[in-house]
Amino acid sequence: MSSYSPEQEDLLKRLRRIEGQVAGISRMVADDRYCIDVLTQVSAATSALQSVSLKLLDAHLAGCVVEAAKQGGPEADVKIKEAQAAIARLVKS
Repeated sequence: MSSYSPEQEDLLKRLRRIEGQVAGISRMVADDRYCIDVLTQVSAATSALQSVSLKLLDAHLAGCVVEAAKQGGPEADVKIKEAQAAIARLVKS
């Protein structure tokens, strides 16, 4: 069971909405729409993906990482390093 399971339906709804946004951006490019309008939609989709990422990260920290930290040992170290790497990737994007 994933630590985000309680929020899975909400995450899926958000991701379907993002899929629609990205499809809309493709149509805008195909229709040769004004660059700034396209960039505005790209920014909105990027922000929506970042929101999903933060919800997943929060669930991972609150579930997987906390549970591993309680148990201690090498598994805890692995989970913490995974979380650190995920945070670093999010900060760079």
